[in-house]
Amino acid sequence: MATKSKSAKSAKPTTRKTSANGRTSSGKSAPIKASVNGRPAPLAKAPAIYVNQFGIPDWRLEHPEFTVREVTSGPEVHYEISGKLNTPVPPLRESKYMNKDQHLALYRWMLMNRRMEVALENLYKQSKVVGGVYFGLGQEACSCASAFALGKDDWFAPMIRNQGAQLVRGFHARDIMMQYMAKAGSPTHGKDGTSHYGDIEKRQMVAPISMLGDLLPVMAGVSLGARMQGRELACLTWIGDGGQSTGVSYEGINFAAVRKLGLVLIIESNLWAYSTPTEYQVNVKDLANRAIGYGMPGVIIDGTDACQVYDATYEAVERAHRGEGPTLIEAKLMRMKGHAIHDAAAYVPKEMHEFWRTRDCIDRFQKYLIEKKWLTPAQDAELMAGVEKEIDAEREFAENSPMPEGHTAAEGVYCDGTCHAIKPKYAMPKKARRSEGKLKETEAAIHFK
Repeated sequence: MATKSKSAKSAKPTTRKTSANGRTSSGKSAPIKASVNGRPAPLAKAPAIYVNQFGIPDWRLEHPEFTVREVTSGPEVHYEISGKLNTPVPPLRESKYMNKDQHLALYRWMLMNRRMEVALENLYKQSKVVGGVYFGLGQEACSCASAFALGKDDWFAPMIRNQGAQLVRGFHARDIMMQYMAKAGSPTHGKDGTSHYGDIEKRQMVAPISMLGDLLPVMAGVSLGARMQGRELACLTWIGDGGQSTGVSYEGINFAAVRKLGLVLIIESNLWAYSTPTEYQVNVKDLANRAIGYGMPGVIIDGTDACQVYDATYEAVERAHRGEGPTLIEAKLMRMKGHAIHDAAAYVPKEMHEFWRTRDCIDRFQKYLIEKKWLTPAQDAELMAGVEKEIDAEREFAENSPMPEGHTAAEGVYCDGTCHAIKPKYAMPKKARRSEGKLKETEAAIHFK
């Protein structure tokens, strides 16, 4: 049985100038403004936080109980699911850090994320996309809310399903569409047809790496580099339940834990590593348990609850800013489409798909905002119409953009002394002290004959 533990106390309100995502100029979250008879009102009492059998906090308000098993019938193999699949959808957990305006802004980003991917799917079906397309259907809360919790100077490195994070951090939908269409105006100027691009100058984005897991040591290195230049920054990246099984993932996490680097790792535990269910790739129920072996904090959240995603990431970001080291967040959800557009995901049992469809992150967040009277149905319809209009304009811009000219194919492929200056982003690293004189005999290298 899980045991209850006391929930964390709310942060004390502060009054500082806030930025677009609600954080203050110092990177802190803006206070939630409320009053009773002219006096600040306390935040709603948070539900109890459970811990699993190994002591990892579990913020979820439901704990699905079902099992996927492999069934062989003649030459064919398929998967079946058994367990409790008709349980009611739980409410969202109240956010301890977001105010009304932040909730509404986050909701809009999630809608933008989904509508942009619908537009991309249509472009693909019209043969206007070069290569494949990867979708994050059902994972918009995980992508957008986590990126929304970052401070202005923090870094992020998205994976293929975290296109919503790019929108939150300043990319336009047209940028992503043009990238998939290999247009001249895309971030890579038509030299790539998927998601291999970044922006280390303005948006603090490290480009995705196709070799899954390799982003973890890279982001640990970004955190180390910032520290050497006098900054303690959060470096957020995501990995799937399949990708976190790679050896380089372990090396990156362990290095971040040992050096107390600001790596914020979200494991999108989306139940399928391509076509392999979690039960057939790891022998642990909660991937967050692996944080214990690294000596770092871990937490389990509902990845379809935008409030949980934001709060867990916010706390991890604050730890990073204090120089207290990395955090592992396991966001449990399900990938609602196949690995990519070419994968129909016929291997997923229909009952399993339906269970998670009723827990759609956008539907739940919409209902939550309306029930709190922060959004009326009329305002919601107006918001959706505005998002549709913006996405239509972005798609039209991308479609009408020119393809790259042939002579540009060789431009920007190699870095030389004329393309850009390579210099520290924040300050010159402090020089390490060097020992003077010759090495002592005991310090000299030993050569074995």
